[in-house]
Amino acid sequence: MSLLGTLARLEAVRSGRAEPLATVRHRHLSDRPMVVVPLTAAGESGAPLAVMLGTDRAAPRLHIVPQPLNRTLRFDHLAGFAADLLPYLESFGADVEQVEGSEKDPETGEKTQVLRELCADAPQVIVPNGAGVHHLALLGRSTRFRRTAEDADPGPYPAPARVPLLGRWLTHLTDRAQVPGSSLLLPMTGLLARHWATGQSQLEDQHLAALLAWHPRPEALRDGRADGGPAGAAAAELAETARDGHGQLLHPPAGPATDPRFDELVLAPAIGRYDAAVTALRDAGPQERERAQRYVDRTVERLTEALENVLLPTWRDVWHGLDLLRALPPAAHLAERWEGDRWSYTGHRDRLAAGEPPQPRQDDAVTAARKLAQREREQVRLDVQEALDDPLAMAERRLAGEAFTGEVVEVVPDHDTSGRTPKPRPLVTVRTADHPHADLGREAHRTHTATPQKAVIAAVDQEAGTITLRVMSGMGRKKEPEPGSLPEPGERVTFTLFELTARQSAPLPEPDDTPWTHGGPPGPPDHARALGGAGAPPAAPLVAGAPRPSAVPQSPDASEEWE
Repeated sequence: MSLLGTLARLEAVRSGRAEPLATVRHRHLSDRPMVVVPLTAAGESGAPLAVMLGTDRAAPRLHIVPQPLNRTLRFDHLAGFAADLLPYLESFGADVEQVEGSEKDPETGEKTQVLRELCADAPQVIVPNGAGVHHLALLGRSTRFRRTAEDADPGPYPAPARVPLLGRWLTHLTDRAQVPGSSLLLPMTGLLARHWATGQSQLEDQHLAALLAWHPRPEALRDGRADGGPAGAAAAELAETARDGHGQLLHPPAGPATDPRFDELVLAPAIGRYDAAVTALRDAGPQERERAQRYVDRTVERLTEALENVLLPTWRDVWHGLDLLRALPPAAHLAERWEGDRWSYTGHRDRLAAGEPPQPRQDDAVTAARKLAQREREQVRLDVQEALDDPLAMAERRLAGEAFTGEVVEVVPDHDTSGRTPKPRPLVTVRTADHPHADLGREAHRTHTATPQKAVIAAVDQEAGTITLRVMSGMGRKKEPEPGSLPEPGERVTFTLFELTARQSAPLPEPDDTPWTHGGPPGPPDHARALGGAGAPPAAPLVAGAPRPSAVPQSPDASEEWE
């Protein structure tokens, strides 16, 4: 945690209110997000119990599994989930725009200009916390390979037709959620924690109701309570522990695990009544079947009501969090990062339309390296863009000695005459109260300029509090700097000691061009013997995480289905 973040948490403890960590909103918010609040059954990782979802805060849709151990009911639940979620995800694929780009000819290597389709917008899914993202990832992994009743060999427990497609979309969304700055799938707790600091630990911040307790409720202020009701740790503790007369939490975590007392006193008896009703229906004669069916329907209604009472508080909390975030102005670079999400969505749409197989369980070595390089590059880009967009984010870099802000006190013209033509190399002296790691000869970069402007630290006077920089670029191509390209005395400027653009990683080979140890084609027998093996190396990759997509089984073993 940064020094500024620690100070903000200490101030939140003192004031009893969440303290801002940002002056702008650093994540894109859709005009029509899909809020998804999942719930899992205890005892089995990833076993769905219920899900509440929708784009209208006043009209959520609820799907439940009356008996989570019944695989048929489980897939019926996922089919209902898919029926509500997939139309939303697919609705953004038709409206496209044409974008100019270039492609390299595989034979000649020459680049040609082409027009590519880019979806004008993309979906956005909001879940309560990070555990909800993990649950959706498990659902995607367990369903994208499932065979359906429409397949030639459906196997045991065939899934409804749209369930594998749901799994592929969930896998894409959860993979994209690991890219820093992406906004296709967002946890509300992470969104709020990025923009406000509370006086509790980061683990406690995963409880959405406790996190929101640090923010004054509008209804409390409307009721005439100027302080907004209980504050700080007292409000958070009340949100975590307050129970009604039946011993049930007033703010169930929906994290997506359920409260053990709810499991014991409400859920288990309700499922038991459902099992008994189903058994009675199975054993009922023709004259008693109608009555037995009505009893089954009543048990499902009671179970639905119980699960709805658990999910509705979290549903309202997610929408309250969206209201808080919408009050912040959007950051300047949001549109650029959202365009990357649109490209990601468009690419997945095209892969589905082309009939490509599902994502493999494990990436091959080259794909894994590319994903890691992309995430590292996006993290650097996100950090830089947030610092440029937000004075509080830049203040963190200044406190860390990675940037400094000050007033220009002198600009001295100078030139580099070592070449054929003199080049402008003016000296800019900045008075600053910051204490950057300003080593002589270190590169510095001026922010908020029309063109990138690089400088080199030429002198540091600690007693006077000044830093002199020699400007090296961003002044035009003439012998004298272009008007307006240099700061004027009295102007406040900011220089960073980190680059303002993320560097591209080294190109990686295609999977077929890698050795057999990394998923490429098998080598000659002599190569295997040189490594101590007998005969030719096996055709299958030996490195964990390197199966080829074509070798991925389309139907997982039942024992691995819900890992």
